[in-house]
Amino acid sequence: MTSRAPLAFVVDDEPAMLDIVTFALETQGFQTRSFRSAEAVWPDLVRSRPDLVVLDVMLPGASGMTLCTRIKEQWDVPVMLVTAKGDTSDRIAGLEAQADDYMAKPFHPRELALRAQRLVRRPDPDRGSVTSAGGLELDAVRHEVVVGSGRVALTANEYRLLAALMARPGVPVPFTELLLLGWGEADRMGDRDMIKAAVYRMRHKLDAVAPGSSRVIESIRGTGYLLRADADD
Repeated sequence: MTSRAPLAFVVDDEPAMLDIVTFALETQGFQTRSFRSAEAVWPDLVRSRPDLVVLDVMLPGASGMTLCTRIKEQWDVPVMLVTAKGDTSDRIAGLEAQADDYMAKPFHPRELALRAQRLVRRPDPDRGSVTSAGGLELDAVRHEVVVGSGRVALTANEYRLLAALMARPGVPVPFTELLLLGWGEADRMGDRDMIKAAVYRMRHKLDAVAPGSSRVIESIRGTGYLLRADADD
């Protein structure tokens, strides 16, 4: 049985950029729908949640940052921001809006499409459906983590980051390795902020269903993160 192709919503007020992004995504197996503004895409987001949203930051009306924040308040849909602004401050603003990835123009279309694939790729259920460590159970089939009596839905990046930590409880996992696992990159300037933002979101989700459970993910200053091996005690 063939699985459904992932659906990406592309939002940009420049027709040429819409064509570039949608073509790049379609060459990597995505279905796409194009929109020219935040106001135009919102009704479709409510009706049919896509697997990915690619947003230009500078949109007419509500900005891409505003739309990203609004999306993340309601769904765990991966969001990639695309912008002409490449300064670190702009990247940080995008991460504060809870974006899962951030690309500055000009960019190579294939790189965008490959990074988009990483955002939506699901784990292989044949590699073990449930992993347990630190008081957490990671469900590869449902793409969720079970903590206490609650379940937390994870984005693809969040899943890969947590899986890396749970594979080696009590052992620090460096930023460079987490970047490779989560985004397929060794290290770009500002990319550590993406890891920190993803971990922040995971901690918030864990505490929402089991207060205090986020302490299982420990920050190792200047190094990376670890999953506390003694969390079960």
